[in-house]
Amino acid sequence: MNNIIIFAIGFIAQGFFSARMLLQWILSEKRKEIVSPVVYWVCSLCGSILLFVYGSLRNDFSIVLGQLISYYIYVWNLDIKGVWNKLPLAVRVVLFALPIGALAYLLGDAEYFFRSFFRNPKVPLWLLLYGSAGQIIFTLRFIYQWYYSYRRHRSILPVGFWIISLVGSGIIVSYAIYRLDPVLILGQSVGFITYSRNIMIGRKSQKKQ
Repeated sequence: MNNIIIFAIGFIAQGFFSARMLLQWILSEKRKEIVSPVVYWVCSLCGSILLFVYGSLRNDFSIVLGQLISYYIYVWNLDIKGVWNKLPLAVRVVLFALPIGALAYLLGDAEYFFRSFFRNPKVPLWLLLYGSAGQIIFTLRFIYQWYYSYRRHRSILPVGFWIISLVGSGIIVSYAIYRLDPVLILGQSVGFITYSRNIMIGRKSQKKQ
């Protein structure tokens, strides 16, 4: 596929992720506390679908790995906010099965999949492992967020979520710089400001409480 189209998909995906962060940040500033708005999770789901496609087309296993886990946490948050069940059943089935179907498609030719992702001459094994570690740490923030929210029976974006985001984002940016990936560099760089600001807002809110 044409590189322009591939990068366009990636930039649109990062557009959704950047929009979710900016909207969440603005709403948190207004409330003087960290909020978890519905629009954050809607943008997350849209961006995740597109970034999964982008990672597949770029033969970048670390991107695909990161999206597979967080995708269903986005769904869970939409469900606990009462939005997921309002969607038509057919839409829910398609959205829920989309990552599984895409992964099954990639694994249809296991030899090609292994060669493209793990023996890609453009991505040395050490770099793949480094990038994957960044994606795993970055994804752990949503596992932490899910566990934190699950115990409280509501969708919350705690301070720990933003701290993990900052660490994972730093690794991904350095990985992206080495790979000369403008999509990841732009997307993650925007996050540094919102992650840091949410940590500050969360700390102030905790002191008041």
